[in-house]
Amino acid sequence: MSRKVLLSANEAVAWAAAKAGCAVASAYPGTPSTEILENVAKFKDTIYCEWAVNEKVGMEVAVGASIAGARALTTMKHVGLNVAMDPLMTYTYVGANGGLVIVVCDDPGMHSSQNEQDSRVLVRFARAPLFEPSDSQEAFDMVQAAFEVSEQFNVPTFVRLTTRTSHTSTVVDVGADFAPRKGERKPYAKDIRRYIPVPMFARAQRVQAQTRTEALRKHACESAFNRIEEGDARLGIITSGVTYQYVKEVFPEFAVLKLGLANPLPHDLVKAFAAKVGQVLVIEELDPVLEEQVRAMGIRVLDHAVELNMLEMNPMRLTALRKEILGDVEVRPGTPPAALPTRPPVLCAGCSHRGVFYTLAKLGATVTGDIGCYTLGAFPPLSAMDTTICMGACVGNAFGMEKAGLPGRTCAVIGDSTFFHSGMTGILNVLYNGGKTTTVVMDNRITGMTGHQENPGSGKNLCGDAAPVTDIAEVAKGIGFKHVAKVDAYDLAQLEKVLAEALDAPEPAVVIAYGPCRISAKLQNAGTYAVDQDKCKACGACLKLGCPTIERGDAVADGKRHKAHISRVQCSGCNLCIQVCKFGAISKIR
Repeated sequence: MSRKVLLSANEAVAWAAAKAGCAVASAYPGTPSTEILENVAKFKDTIYCEWAVNEKVGMEVAVGASIAGARALTTMKHVGLNVAMDPLMTYTYVGANGGLVIVVCDDPGMHSSQNEQDSRVLVRFARAPLFEPSDSQEAFDMVQAAFEVSEQFNVPTFVRLTTRTSHTSTVVDVGADFAPRKGERKPYAKDIRRYIPVPMFARAQRVQAQTRTEALRKHACESAFNRIEEGDARLGIITSGVTYQYVKEVFPEFAVLKLGLANPLPHDLVKAFAAKVGQVLVIEELDPVLEEQVRAMGIRVLDHAVELNMLEMNPMRLTALRKEILGDVEVRPGTPPAALPTRPPVLCAGCSHRGVFYTLAKLGATVTGDIGCYTLGAFPPLSAMDTTICMGACVGNAFGMEKAGLPGRTCAVIGDSTFFHSGMTGILNVLYNGGKTTTVVMDNRITGMTGHQENPGSGKNLCGDAAPVTDIAEVAKGIGFKHVAKVDAYDLAQLEKVLAEALDAPEPAVVIAYGPCRISAKLQNAGTYAVDQDKCKACGACLKLGCPTIERGDAVADGKRHKAHISRVQCSGCNLCIQVCKFGAISKIR
């Protein structure tokens, strides 16, 4: 009998790693990949698993385990792969000893990302094999196969998911004999010609990498994950990943070449498929990675006007494509939603970041921001963030503005997890190069936006065990900063004093604004506040906090101004509103 389980593709990756005998897993959280390591932690009896401080470190830990002969896994979102490319590009030359599988999760349509990126481009750049599952069953099967390919060809191997596959659950047959397996470690032998790729050794490895690519190409032609599905031969569709599901929905009658092991492209299989059909159409999500390679082989690919290479793929877009090519369907416009009031993104009620942004806006600072919940400080009414580029970039951005001569107060804001990820090198650069930039670390003692994962400042590791707490102030002092201050993020008067002193200091400063994430710390109901309508002057000062619990109430007698009202359902009792009201109109009621 088989054992069938309902799993998302992220969960399926974790189950597959356990079944394949993975020994080490290291990653940094990032949507849509986060749940993979959270589920690997459920198999902690057989897999050592950790949150690394960033994706580069996660890759390096996995590489070290692989060199030692153990099977290893590292996971990340697409922008995390950018961070991890340095060790990866060398290890593809060195070659895996124990199987190394890298799961990268792209985010077409940018549901939770600052850019849209097709990781297949970087996988080709790295000359690594790539599996692309179209559902959870394939994710489970392909991860196990990826470990085998990695060891067979001595190469780190990729599995690429996208937001839809990562977060969609389908039934997975994990096998009647499923059990987490403690894998056997392959022997490690010292070999400087392999593991120390100085130029004299790396030149030979470059040739070996090319030879390996051709061997992998032949393997891809024979892989069961690459298959021709017979159908109406007037049109043959080449596709991969989740797009395959949409193709089967919109073009069910036509022949399909489904590529599951998509890199290196199986040339012979593609040629054989093209020879069997009248016209070839390539349908893929994001960049035309497959299409450009097919065209480079001299195969004519059907052109079309419907845009398919930007944003997330869906059946509606393919229906429009079918209308263009075949003209046998009607494209029905979607029913417009009923008119609803806009709901701009806001920081949570009681968020400790709100006071920092309120104060920085009051002080007129130019603020370079970073990736995390605090990005929401950019929106009205706070409007207190000027830039967001990538993890850790805020410090270098602020320092660059300083050196470019931007007038006025300038500072960087960064979260605690992001500080550990890539902020420490930034503040070191400021100090080393004689800058005066102020860095504000908004320390809520958790990795907030990706779902409250632990970090070096939280006191726990991935598995929930006690871990040393890294003190950010001591890190700054250890680097050499003289101006280091800690401040309660809910004390607006002290915040203004400390931030003003730091921003106006003739030296670089680090300010740690501490306040726990209210959701993670379960502080949602620290109290409830209300507005005394008789005392309220409708000045709007409390509304400048951007707190979702504070609303404009009914119109006053003159019909022009509206008094404030606090929602008792949403109020978390942070007390910022009391501090900004000059008329004593707000008080705690319970």
